Amino acid sequence: MRPPRPVPPHLAWRAFSRSEAVDAGITPRMLQHPRFVQVHPSVYRLGVVDLDERGRIAAARLALPPDARISHATRLRMLGVERGPLLPLHFTVPRDLHLDLPGIVLHRTVVMPPHDDDAVSVEAAFIGYVASARLVDRVVVGDWLLHRGFTSVGRLLALADAQSWRPGVAELREVVPLLDSRSRSIPESEVRVCLQAAGLPRPEVNVDVHDDAGSFVACGDLLYRLWRLLIEYEGGQHFTDADQIASDVDRYARVRREGWSYVQVTKKHLRAPKAMVRRVHRELVSAGYDGPSPVFGSRWDELFRQPKPRPRRRKVDPQPSELPDGCRSTSSGPRTS
Repeated sequence: MRPPRPVPPHLAWRAFSRSEAVDAGITPRMLQHPRFVQVHPSVYRLGVVDLDERGRIAAARLALPPDARISHATRLRMLGVERGPLLPLHFTVPRDLHLDLPGIVLHRTVVMPPHDDDAVSVEAAFIGYVASARLVDRVVVGDWLLHRGFTSVGRLLALADAQSWRPGVAELREVVPLLDSRSRSIPESEVRVCLQAAGLPRPEVNVDVHDDAGSFVACGDLLYRLWRLLIEYEGGQHFTDADQIASDVDRYARVRREGWSYVQVTKKHLRAPKAMVRRVHRELVSAGYDGPSPVFGSRWDELFRQPKPRPRRRKVDPQPSELPDGCRSTSSGPRTS
């Protein structure tokens, strides 16, 4: 038995389309061999190839029409946002096209949001994302994007004003007052928004603490200056990296000498957010705080409530008067889903 024909190097490490295979001398019959795996209709990979996140997105693009653009949470994951599952992958297409592809959500619109050859803009992706995300996720992802300079509040609101009919615009306007570009990590943002949702004062974010002589003491993740309390999120490196551990020991010693107290929060603490909030409240009270106790009512519930799925029905997108001249018609208006 003759050995199978080698796969050309440019196809050996990624997903490829049937037409690419044919152009490389791989016939449709050869693609039926067990060494090939069908990823999507007319899209294949070698069985020994394990597609990473970007590889899965590239494979999905091969299964979709050329005018589809990466959007919503998938566009944000391309930037490095690690929040929520990879699947389903999200794309947007500028017409009423119905395709049923496992693991892919195809959003349809007549008026495309700003985009390039690959994906919609960061602003459009975030607006699409917040339409179906929990409030806590909207805040932490928004903080992450702002801190890294991928977008700004001004650009987000400008697109919301220009295309106010898009799903997600109302949710964007609600979340903007909660965002803080100074937050350096998703867990820091989550701690902050939990404290606020429970009714505790809004802490300052990533600000320096100095002694009476003006010398630097520490930079606090979250800081209650009036009560001289720091809240610090400790990621895994704070427990495994010897240099980081030594630096933390010295930093907390300086903080204590200056009369500051602190609460250390870990990933495990964030899995029990009410208990974490109560810990912070106890430290605040010990430091002289006499404000309201935490309340875990409707405001708290809203933070973690999963939005109801939007109906999968066709609906009017923008009004004809809001469309560019080339998209206007005398019908009831373009539709999207």
